[in-house]
Amino acid sequence: MPHLSSVSRAALVMALALAGSSVTADEQQLGAGADFSTAPRVTIDRPKPVYLLIERDKRIHGLKPLQELVDKAAPGSVLKPPPGVYSGPVTIDKPLTIDGEGQVTVDAGGKGTVMVLNADNSIIRGLHLTGSGNSHDTDDSCLDVRGHNNLIENLVVDDCLFGIDLKQVNNSIVRGNRVRSKEVELGTRGDGLRLWYSHDNRIENNEVVDSRDMVAWYSNRNVFSGNVGRRSRYSIHFMFAHDNIVEGNRFYDNAVGIYFMYTEGGVARNNIISHATGATGMGIGFKEASGTIIENNEIIYCGIGIGSDLSPFQPDATIEVRRNRFAYNGIGILFNSETGNNFMRDNVFEGNLTQVTYGGRSDNSVLNFWEGNYWDDYQGFDRDHDGYGDQAHDLYSYTDQIWAELPVARFFRSSPVMELLDFLERLAPFSAPDLILKDAKPRYTKPQQGVLP
Repeated sequence: MPHLSSVSRAALVMALALAGSSVTADEQQLGAGADFSTAPRVTIDRPKPVYLLIERDKRIHGLKPLQELVDKAAPGSVLKPPPGVYSGPVTIDKPLTIDGEGQVTVDAGGKGTVMVLNADNSIIRGLHLTGSGNSHDTDDSCLDVRGHNNLIENLVVDDCLFGIDLKQVNNSIVRGNRVRSKEVELGTRGDGLRLWYSHDNRIENNEVVDSRDMVAWYSNRNVFSGNVGRRSRYSIHFMFAHDNIVEGNRFYDNAVGIYFMYTEGGVARNNIISHATGATGMGIGFKEASGTIIENNEIIYCGIGIGSDLSPFQPDATIEVRRNRFAYNGIGILFNSETGNNFMRDNVFEGNLTQVTYGGRSDNSVLNFWEGNYWDDYQGFDRDHDGYGDQAHDLYSYTDQIWAELPVARFFRSSPVMELLDFLERLAPFSAPDLILKDAKPRYTKPQQGVLP
């Protein structure tokens, strides 16, 4: 490279400075703080394949297409199709209210997606949507929602790979729907309800059964309230989804109740999570999550009540676990890759095979804060009758350490040999046991129904 004279170098510096000064103030503002809420929608769906009628199931041959009625309806009008069964698919590209009043079925004949809503300010109500395809490549579903400020209400969704799929949808309500996937193996089902880059929505009073997951990816400030989930994998799975609220839901017989993964903020309160069993059975899980509040939940008959991995993740962040009931679980709370800053207050621990444990050894029992919890295995008295034990509740790991380090040994937990070994360890420890936690102010009397003032 030829040598530059001092004059040439000065000229080059001046040119670069002039070029930088040509950037406008608006351009300098673009970046992490830019507001894209009013930006045009970017199409993120793969093109949906078009299937001829002959490729669809014969049950829909001869049925009137609902698309004809949709095309004739004026924008902003109310369409109430006559009761009956109509053929799909249906695409809605204008604001419209479609009310089936519980007497209209739309069947896509086992191919593609049944209905697509590409409009804002619309209402889809009282329809039975059924018969999607089974392709994961094109996300075959009963209803794709792609507009804002919509109301999806009182639908019956069945025999669909994916149920209700919201992508880039804000300020909408999904309420009172009953969703069921196709009758296939759990891993090959689609998600009953999915949110993707969708914010400030309300998901309430829905029933999702025999599906795969209810998921929220990159979706913030949504409220999940009053829903029922049964016999699926994840009742709700949050990933990179911040400040969501989960309250008053009932989740039974799912592999996992609520899972917070790479999230910040969020609240789970007043939920019942029961029978999350199996190899991965977990009531509530954390993976590199921060700032979450877990309160007033009933977590019962689960493999693990709460499972925490590298959470809270952000520096100086906390996770609050308060006024919950952990009852009859294999493990009440399991910490993996402990980081501390978990605050456990006023919870009830009863009937769990193991109250609290770590995935490995914990060398620091003061990483987390414990206070005012009720322990059914507390060994102490309340001589001053103030409702709290006279001495701290210290929880040590004796034979628990065996299955903490060797999970396959859990099969023998509660066996006579293990019970005898645990008794001998407590009577005369062969080695110094690990201190799991110290609750300086344990409750002596169990609160009624696990609800604390």
